[in-house]
Amino acid sequence: MTVTATAPKTRSVTPDELRQRLNQDQDLMVVDVRTPGEFETVHIRGSYNVPLDLLTEHTDDLAERLAGHVVLVCQSGTRAGQARQKLQAVGFESAEVLEGGVAAYEAAGGDDVVRRGNRWAMDRQVRLTAGTLVLAGTLAGQLVHRRLGLVAGAIGAGLAYSAASDSCAMASILSRMPWNRVEAVPSLTSFFDQVPTALQAR
Repeated sequence: MTVTATAPKTRSVTPDELRQRLNQDQDLMVVDVRTPGEFETVHIRGSYNVPLDLLTEHTDDLAERLAGHVVLVCQSGTRAGQARQKLQAVGFESAEVLEGGVAAYEAAGGDDVVRRGNRWAMDRQVRLTAGTLVLAGTLAGQLVHRRLGLVAGAIGAGLAYSAASDSCAMASILSRMPWNRVEAVPSLTSFFDQVPTALQAR
């Protein structure tokens, strides 16, 4: 008989469950893995920002020093799931993912969501950029030169690849735009200075 290995199931927590646990467990840590710009615009009060690329680069250090239970958060849950898989791969098992992300938490009546400024969420920026490029490519293909219509096809192919690979190059590019930059860029040092860690507890 052949035994097929399956990927470990991602543990998740619903928005309502997270609200209850935040009220009951003062040691529960919420780690937001979105970009600094997204975090500055809207985040759960008391959460800490460790962007996914920073977590990916320093997964071992983070896993070694985190203490207690951690809930990972992003805009919709996708990036938080990726973060948990990376932490789990190096032996940190006490992380859960917020179902539906910050958007679902706020929609469920989370009254401890902090909003600043009017910067759009990254998924909304991606939709606007992709839609604008497709429209411009289609019009250029009709009015200027037929080959310019291939721009729309290229954007469509990119979006299809993004869905298949669960990644988004356009979001990565947009996160570096001036309007998405923040003055204080998160670092592991600043994170460890703010929160209790396993090493501090020893």
